[in-house]
Amino acid sequence: MAYWLLIPAAYQILILIAILVFLRKREPVAEHFPDVSILKPTASGEAPRPEAIQSHHQQDYPGHLELIWNEQAGVLTPNRKVGKLMQLSPGASYPVWVVNDADIVVPPDYLRRVTALLDQPGVGIVTCLYRAKGDSIASDFEALGVATDFMPSVLVARLVGVREFGLGATLAFRQADLEKIGGFAAIADYIADDYQLAKKITELGYRAEVASAVVETTLHGNWSAVWKHQQRWARTIRCSRTASYLGLPITHAGFWALVSGDSVMGGVLIALRILTAWMGGVGVLHSPVAHRWFWLAPLWDIFAFAVWLTAWFRNTVEWGGRKLRLDAEGRILP
Repeated sequence: MAYWLLIPAAYQILILIAILVFLRKREPVAEHFPDVSILKPTASGEAPRPEAIQSHHQQDYPGHLELIWNEQAGVLTPNRKVGKLMQLSPGASYPVWVVNDADIVVPPDYLRRVTALLDQPGVGIVTCLYRAKGDSIASDFEALGVATDFMPSVLVARLVGVREFGLGATLAFRQADLEKIGGFAAIADYIADDYQLAKKITELGYRAEVASAVVETTLHGNWSAVWKHQQRWARTIRCSRTASYLGLPITHAGFWALVSGDSVMGGVLIALRILTAWMGGVGVLHSPVAHRWFWLAPLWDIFAFAVWLTAWFRNTVEWGGRKLRLDAEGRILP
């Protein structure tokens, strides 16, 4: 019997616990509604998706809000997205800022949930889970990985007390706290701007929280684009959180079930993996992609293990048509 399979099986059980804790948590009720500036950095020459803009304008939110975006090139920084934020920030006039990617579509009660959580004692930054949809078979497969692998890992991190996490899908914080860490310029050299922003704000003594609102994004591209995208994510994690990256293979249950040669223990592990894929992708994220393909999550694990293994061998990533070199802490080198 391959008893070592109990290790990845234990992680799958931890995912189930994290999901149940997240689903059962009580959301705070908003008592006041701060005015909010929403910054959406866009690629040069591109406007945010119309659905994204519309979903922000249709917020059920009593406070004032302003939506700020610009199609022009931003401040020239190693991380071009942060350069965009540096360009947009002078136009933000309200005390609470929300940064989310240009294509993010949000539910009507998005700001109510995010600001209510940010208003809780000790909270310095709030992020949101997201579901993805693809425009091809390849990008749908990547969306499956987001729903059944990456998002559950965020819930596990929250469960075990990891403080510094943030996702580009939503980063809500106070302008005053951003100024304390040195503004957006403090993260302009890093590839993982979302993680670094959360890290620096939590270093002020705050904690990061995950709101119950789930937002939506769209993934694009063929198999080559998906591979490059996953390589960028993997190398970003490896440089930003090396210890966490070392432990990532424990999450690849489908791979270990395949190589174990134990049909009984392997079968149990596959069953657990499919259960967590359903619970996370459908129960939490309500992802149509996960609803159709959750049973393929073990196949994603094999792909993800290949990404993890090959991402060790280089410190370069491709992002926005640029090839970037990273140092050991995730900074973009000249």
